Amino acid sequence: DNVDNRFELVMVSSKRARQLQIEGKDPMVAIDNDKPTVIALREIADGLVNAEILVEKPAPEIGEEFGALEEASTETSVQEEQPASEG
Repeated sequence: DNVDNRFELVMVSSKRARQLQIEGKDPMVAIDNDKPTVIALREIADGLVNAEILVEKPAPEIGEEFGALEEASTETSVQEEQPASEG
């Protein structure tokens, strides 16, 4: 009942199993010495994981990350150059 059909169940469970095994995501159920595929199926059965994990969130552009890093670096440099006020 947590997924629409068997195909979707296979897709969701395989994606979640990869997240657990390769990406190092934390399981949302007790591990109980189970393999990632079994853990993924138990998470789906408990309603903790659904087809929403199949929709990838867009990764930030490398240029955006570099721009934010450069901006933070500039702010730090400006703060270091300002003399401390004596009081």
